[in-house]
Amino acid sequence: MASTFSPTVFENFACETTNSTDNANSTVPACNLTMDPLNMTMMLPEPSYYPAYYRIVGTTFQGLIFLIGVLGNIMVVIVVTKTRSMLTPTNCYLVSLSLADLMVLMASVPNEVLSYYLLGDEWIWGRAGCVIFIFLQYLGINASSLSITAFTVERYIAICHPMKAQMVCTVNRAKKIIIGVWVFACLYCSPWLFLTKTVPIYYKGHENKETCTFALSREHYLGYFFADLVLFYIFPLLLSCALYGLIAKILFTSEIPRNVTKGGNPPRDSGKSSNTSARVQVVKMLAVVVAVFATLWLPYRALVVYNSFAKHRYMEPWFLMFCKTMIFINSAINPILYNAMSVKFRRAFKRTLSCRQKQHCRRGPYCSDVETTRYLPSTLNTATTRAASCRIEKLQQI
Repeated sequence: MASTFSPTVFENFACETTNSTDNANSTVPACNLTMDPLNMTMMLPEPSYYPAYYRIVGTTFQGLIFLIGVLGNIMVVIVVTKTRSMLTPTNCYLVSLSLADLMVLMASVPNEVLSYYLLGDEWIWGRAGCVIFIFLQYLGINASSLSITAFTVERYIAICHPMKAQMVCTVNRAKKIIIGVWVFACLYCSPWLFLTKTVPIYYKGHENKETCTFALSREHYLGYFFADLVLFYIFPLLLSCALYGLIAKILFTSEIPRNVTKGGNPPRDSGKSSNTSARVQVVKMLAVVVAVFATLWLPYRALVVYNSFAKHRYMEPWFLMFCKTMIFINSAINPILYNAMSVKFRRAFKRTLSCRQKQHCRRGPYCSDVETTRYLPSTLNTATTRAASCRIEKLQQI
């Protein structure tokens, strides 16, 4: 448990399933015994380390994910905050998501890689480090999930209720929601400031070693773990599926996006084909968003549920590495999924990298009647025109 507490909370009580004492062939460090070394010297386990091939695989893959994720999330924050035309409600949620994912990567991956080269479950950052790292990991994970939920709701309102979006989907409101998300996440995760501790561990020939572990017995954490499962996995997943289904219905059945073009004239056959293809592509992207979130978190969530009830917990070391790596990938891939697919973001990203002068977008963060009605046929009434223009505007921002 010394490496990372979350997303490796299931690593505690490894003594139940780890019986290896041969440090030449062992993949998992031997069980750490907390005892008086003066009276029980003969029972101390031999020093054990992860084998070289396990270290190489973990360091290579997780180190690469860390570099890509940190650079990608930092670039998202820089591009959105430094480019005035990128300051939209949607991008505000993207910044919140990037900061949360960056927190997860910074608080988890370096310690995870470092643990491959330390003795057993050794923890080197002391009591304060144990509390801070665990709290930050949970805070980042939960804030990330809440940001995705808020982002999903914003997309739904923007596309399915474009008239309401003009009043609801504003930058100021987005900032207030983001502050609320982080305040709630901090309050929810605050118990972890008191639910961890460091205890001494003993190996033959080694003294003054300690590990970061649970402060209470395993049973006291079941309610907390299942609250995490419901609030930050099941609920966001079900909500995303429902809202994206409604979005897909609008995209495929609404006559306004299908029959209106920027020039204000009904599209030709080729235009119809192009619009249909664009709608299909957007729906595919939305499906990927849900599928990636559900898939990458599934191994960890399933393992936590199983180990919460199993008499002998499943602690196969390669599967543990796989679960952790999937969560790290989720934090690293979000900038790609939510930003790289946006033409508007790609242009700002290229301008930032090339150090060119930033250009201001002609349109604001949400629809403007004056700027968008000129693109629509005069046969549409004012309310329909505004709704259609807003929907087109929001679709272009995705």
